[in-house]
Amino acid sequence: MYAAVETTWAVTGSTVPVTPHTPYSPTAQLALAALALVAGAVCRVAGWPPERSGRWRRQVVTAGLALTVPVFAMGMAALPAYFVTLASGTGPESVTGLVHVLLSAALVSCLVLVGLSYRRRLTGRCPRCGSGRVHGHDRDAPVRRPDASPAPPRTRKAAYLLLCGLLPWAAVKTVWTLGGDAFGVTAEKWKESNSGGSEAVRALAAVGIDVTVLAAGLGVFLLTGLMYRWGQVFPRWVLFLSGRRVPRLLPLLPAWLTAVGLSVYGVVLVVYSPLAALGVLPAPEPDAELGATPAGTLWLAAFGGLAFGGLGFGLLLASRSYYARTRPVCATAFDRTGTEAERPGTAVTGAARPGSGGFGEVRWNGAARGENDGSEKELSSG
Repeated sequence: MYAAVETTWAVTGSTVPVTPHTPYSPTAQLALAALALVAGAVCRVAGWPPERSGRWRRQVVTAGLALTVPVFAMGMAALPAYFVTLASGTGPESVTGLVHVLLSAALVSCLVLVGLSYRRRLTGRCPRCGSGRVHGHDRDAPVRRPDASPAPPRTRKAAYLLLCGLLPWAAVKTVWTLGGDAFGVTAEKWKESNSGGSEAVRALAAVGIDVTVLAAGLGVFLLTGLMYRWGQVFPRWVLFLSGRRVPRLLPLLPAWLTAVGLSVYGVVLVVYSPLAALGVLPAPEPDAELGATPAGTLWLAAFGGLAFGGLGFGLLLASRSYYARTRPVCATAFDRTGTEAERPGTAVTGAARPGSGGFGEVRWNGAARGENDGSEKELSSG
């Protein structure tokens, strides 16, 4: 579908923006269509039976995913910006741009899932739950879900440290909100720039609230939920759902989809700003409506990069921890006490070990199991 849409746009000369003022060329669109077909071929090779595997197959799949995922991830970098415009009622600036971003996001999601499944099968893990204990697994059996648990302390500290990237950007917004001037932009100019959107945007601007600040607040709320128990079980203040388990993909999907775009966009701005200041890259044109100075424009770009990148990487870190802590495991591999069942005549790799901490920790009925701490022991029975 991605290849067909890109080819159609290239043939008909449709405008698909890379940036607000720069469209994709037909050659670039045809190249993206060809790369999408390459991605499909890589997925097909990754799905071959294990008996057809070989070194060349691993090299093809690894190289193909390493080539295609970053390219299409760049194509979905503008997803958070489109989300803000849609949520505020302003509407997308380009329908083709929105379709391109959504197709890129869907393609990246498919490629990541294929890569994850392929890696599990390649390392001998269960393709469904990812556990390294494959004995007794049955794809038709129910899965056992872990109890709610918070993220490890070092994960929370790292996420909060990344959120500090929002502080310079939030400080500038606060100055404008309080009626001050910053980087050549006055509070009146800032409010005027937000007055041309939807009714919701104008209402927020009238009380000094920028819609991007509100969107950042939602991102921080999502990140916090990924690190604490109330992100796994609805708390008391959620009417009619209190005590129910939160669907696993409900916080993960928006975290993944927005985090990739924010991280890529943030890295680009953080790298671009000092290079433009040194004259290595052309400096951006100051916004005439805002009245920002050339130096102020670069500082605003740098602050935006720190904010977007900090929030994006924080969401990636928190979602990784949430994914590990909420990952279900095939119930047939465990007995009723939550420990791995020993079966006559089988070799079982790994054992439940209480007190394990750190990244990738998964709790099972009060017991903790370290995934990647190198302390797995091979136990035999029978």
